[in-house]
Amino acid sequence: MTLLQSLAVGAPEVILAGGICVLLLVGAFRGDRALEGLSWASVLLLVLAAVPVFDQGAGSAGAWGGLYVADPLSRFLKLLVFAGSAAAILVAVPFLRRSGTGRFEYPVLVLLATLGMAIMVSARSLLSLYVGLELMSLAAYVLAAFHRDDARSSEAGLKYFALGALASGLLLYGVSLVYGFTGSTGFDAIRAAFAPGTERNLGALFGLVFILAALAFKISAVPFHMWTPDVYEGAPTPVVAFFGTAPKVAAMGLLLRVLLDPFGGMKADWQQILVFMSIASMALGAVAAIAQTNVKRLLAYSAITNIGFALVGLAAGTPAGVSAVLFYLLVYLVMTLGAFVCLMMVVDGEGRNREELSDLAGLARTRPGLAAALAIFMLSLAGIPPLFGFMPKLAVLSAAVEANLWPLAVIGVLASVVAAYYYLRVVKILYVDPPSGIGFAPVEQGVNPFVMAAAAAFSSPLGYLLLGPLMAFGAEAARSLP
Repeated sequence: MTLLQSLAVGAPEVILAGGICVLLLVGAFRGDRALEGLSWASVLLLVLAAVPVFDQGAGSAGAWGGLYVADPLSRFLKLLVFAGSAAAILVAVPFLRRSGTGRFEYPVLVLLATLGMAIMVSARSLLSLYVGLELMSLAAYVLAAFHRDDARSSEAGLKYFALGALASGLLLYGVSLVYGFTGSTGFDAIRAAFAPGTERNLGALFGLVFILAALAFKISAVPFHMWTPDVYEGAPTPVVAFFGTAPKVAAMGLLLRVLLDPFGGMKADWQQILVFMSIASMALGAVAAIAQTNVKRLLAYSAITNIGFALVGLAAGTPAGVSAVLFYLLVYLVMTLGAFVCLMMVVDGEGRNREELSDLAGLARTRPGLAAALAIFMLSLAGIPPLFGFMPKLAVLSAAVEANLWPLAVIGVLASVVAAYYYLRVVKILYVDPPSGIGFAPVEQGVNPFVMAAAAAFSSPLGYLLLGPLMAFGAEAARSLP
């Protein structure tokens, strides 16, 4: 394939990379007063990058000497990532201005992370996988410590960087082992080396374990979840909204591709690991969240629980399971984004964000619309019917039962019941507890109420109107895997 053909196939990344350079120069000349303009320009850039994704058709095309692929799975994941990143940029502007940290670097850093995620989900080699993962991670480390004058934010960035560096080391060591025992980093060659019926290599199996450990860190799966509560609590709320949406989708999509494409022949080996991580994530997230008093830490454990449920579908290792995981990621992205937007709108009269559960007491009497939206997100995350969040949980559990993993499905149901307690507790605090006495700021105008309302409508029973197309989109993406 010629250079021009590779540029055409990789047009989304090319557009993003060129646009980032331009926006960075504009920000360097205009300074922080360009924040709002750069934010809208960044959203426009993401829309422009999404246009070639729609134009790539239904087939698969490789590029850059087999390092990159554009297929239905990468297209599905890129659209989710671009949408999540665009929303995270727009909803951050009021928060950054209010907190006095409205620097032009924020949208540029989000775009850099998005470029890394786009490369990740299109990787066809362990080398391009690593490049994309590190580009995303390096931008994320800076974002976590974006409030550099805040000790909590600096601590969050340092913890994220230290543990992220460890995960990168594990990934590189795993890649080196796989390369040493297969002679290649390309997915096609690795899949041929591990095809069913070939002799198992203990060294390559160790390499797979190291790669799995590194990717488990990125999705916050137990036992590599330890960074999540502290980073969620310490990082700025818009940054956490970003961390909880687009990077989670990209990392989970990458895990899908890695396990089912190059390591598809080792399903019996990695399935056991995934079952353990799924059970541990669901159990720990459901139980640990009960003791939390900070809403962001509670949502961190909620993220761990939901990743556990997504791993249930992946552990099934079937097309139905993959389709269920992709559907789960889409619905989870919207619900999580909506919950964090609600939290960003809980502002007192002095312009400070209130993040403790006690601050939400009686919110339904002073901010009924905000309380109603937050209640919808909590109940939908809990998977309580008839809210739309029930459907992805049902899909992944059904896939597990069809794959004869019914004990895993039973544990998932039990974990969902336990997790419902802390979600319902938030609703009880909103509607039953006496008001906290905090004088809240007037209702915020602008893009945030719109995003909150749209996400709430999607998470409500109205979301069922989109069920058919969304399931079909996920099923098409799932079929593109070997």
